[in-house]
Amino acid sequence: MLQRLKSFIIGKPLTNESSEGEKYTVVWGLPILSSDAISSVAYAGQEMLIVMIPILALGAFLPMGYLSLAIIALLAILVTSYRQTIDNYPNGGGAYIVAKDNLGVVAGVTAGAALSIDYILTVAVSISSGVEQLASAFHSIDQYKVPICVILVLLIMVGNLRGIRESSRMFGIPAYAFMIGLFAMIVIGYIKYMGGFGIYIESVPPTITNIAQPLTIMLLLRAFSSGCSALTGIEAVSNSVPNFKEPSVKHAKLVLVLLGCIIFVLFGGTAILANIYKVDPHGGALLVLIAKQIFGGGSFMFFYISVTTFIILIMAANTAYSGFPLLLSVMAKEGYAPRQLSMRGDRLSYSNGIILLSLAAIVLIIIFSAKVTALIGLYAVGVFISFTLSQSGMFKRWLKIRGKHWHLKAAINGFGALVTAIIVVIIASTKFRDGAWIVVLLIPILVFLILKVKKHYTSVSIQLSMTKDELNEIDFDRDVYINRVIIPIESVNKTSVRAIRYAKTISDNVTAFNVSIDEESGDKIREKYDMLDTDIPLIVKYSPFRKIVEPLLEFIESAEYEYRKGDMITVMLPQFTTKRLWHRLLHNGSRAYIERQLLKHKHIVVSVMPLKLKD
Repeated sequence: MLQRLKSFIIGKPLTNESSEGEKYTVVWGLPILSSDAISSVAYAGQEMLIVMIPILALGAFLPMGYLSLAIIALLAILVTSYRQTIDNYPNGGGAYIVAKDNLGVVAGVTAGAALSIDYILTVAVSISSGVEQLASAFHSIDQYKVPICVILVLLIMVGNLRGIRESSRMFGIPAYAFMIGLFAMIVIGYIKYMGGFGIYIESVPPTITNIAQPLTIMLLLRAFSSGCSALTGIEAVSNSVPNFKEPSVKHAKLVLVLLGCIIFVLFGGTAILANIYKVDPHGGALLVLIAKQIFGGGSFMFFYISVTTFIILIMAANTAYSGFPLLLSVMAKEGYAPRQLSMRGDRLSYSNGIILLSLAAIVLIIIFSAKVTALIGLYAVGVFISFTLSQSGMFKRWLKIRGKHWHLKAAINGFGALVTAIIVVIIASTKFRDGAWIVVLLIPILVFLILKVKKHYTSVSIQLSMTKDELNEIDFDRDVYINRVIIPIESVNKTSVRAIRYAKTISDNVTAFNVSIDEESGDKIREKYDMLDTDIPLIVKYSPFRKIVEPLLEFIESAEYEYRKGDMITVMLPQFTTKRLWHRLLHNGSRAYIERQLLKHKHIVVSVMPLKLKD
């Protein structure tokens, strides 16, 4: 039943040979990998205004335009830099691989940890912002924001578990719909303003205090750090190069350039509209409020902008679902993350990474009550740390390998590293009290845990590996284990008898073993066992404290058993299995506990003799 339900939800399993057909084209890779960055247009400007308007009132819109130009300039630097990263590291991993390869392991895992946190926050912020945008248009859902967010995360998780190709179709069309709608709003809004139609209304109350307060550097920096959230998602393309159809490098670079152009137009156009149609960002979502002034509250385009903005913010989370699992799979293959994260699921997606991302985002949404302003304080720190490490790594690489035009390339990456490093300091300092301290504290903890994982895998590899000389010294004719079998039986029934009969085929030294809680129970099992008329002895031990494993281990080590060092003991556990899942809840499951305890001893092998029951 569970298998049928799984197939219905995520689809039938795909073969390994189907992987090429699951990869992105430029047309579908663009909306999937750009959704995060494009959707940031919906809240980056709003968060900038929320910082400035309470102090500067209507005067806040002019500096917002200048700050937007600075962010667009930074966008150009990052796009140029990451094109170089794609050329040099076409196997994915982005900042993690670049930093580890050029700056060392600690820098690499720091970039990996920072990006992982950013991807989780991308899901939480995008979903929460999308629901907030919708609540601005439909106030009745405001009190249900958290459960709606959780449901949406689960739906996106299922969509991604269905595989890359299906998710690209599912999430790509809404992204294009948002781009078209926002572009139309920018053009029509500007035409109306130039033509004198639909002149803006000053929606910001003129009674805000401290209107004359001078524009401080700290205020500008706080607003700038909020606006930098528009640049999150740029690195997703370089992380996901292997997900593109061949030639993957060419397709990834084209998508990155198109992404930069789209953000330039949409973010820049939105900044212009915000200066023309001055609205109070505390009164709802910025884009929705501007659309209301341009098209009217009851118009088709107002609802189109409201709905597509909501959808693109939800779809923006999908960028993280493309980057996070792939990043962790690269780290896992190198031993810096649990190996389970490197395995593909039935639909060839990294399903364990997808599920982990979903659960982490849901926890954040619940903790912060789906409040974008609360979550935005944690946002962007991680991604700009990864930007800095990536650019620094590429700068060092050019100094080392040089090559054609290396001076120009090094200058681009060096300048990018300097600028993003400054922004890391700005974001961390201006948003430290707003929650950035959590990320600043969490990254070193994650780095420590990642290095511990690597240390564990290295230790396991050393202990399990065998040299060529050790392999040549093995003599299978001489070094033969003497196998002794013990069968713990709760009673004499079909399962225990089947186990005893099988045990005789693998060893001449077989012992049946029973633990009874009182002498009466022991006498009953002896009486029934004698009816088997077998030469296999039955040992019954009384356990006044109702323990099971301890009497068995004491018997093995006792003189009564005559165990010799070097012998292997196979403990064969009789086990019946029921057909229905709910039937299993009616049985104590002691077999699993016994197995776990016995496997702690290196000279004990645990074997299970199953008997399948009818319905």
